[in-house]
Amino acid sequence: MRLDKFLKVSRLIKRRTLAKEVADQGRISINGKVAKASSVVQVGDELSIQFGQRIVTARVEKLQDSTKKEDANGMYTILHEEKMNTFE
Repeated sequence: MRLDKFLKVSRLIKRRTLAKEVADQGRISINGKVAKASSVVQVGDELSIQFGQRIVTARVEKLQDSTKKEDANGMYTILHEEKMNTFE
């Protein structure tokens, strides 16, 4: 499944176009490698997504073409969240 579609269906990012923009900015990585919106996501992959000053790392648990809002959380497991240091 494409990365941008997974992010939308799982509701990690609400819109597919927004998921594509975030990926094109280099703010998403799959298993430690910067990913494009068209990158293929598989069960077991670790996604790191930069949301502003926060980085969320999640593991892909299952792939579905569509899902209900209440079932979307089952598609991934949040491994950890961390705030980026703004002081350099």
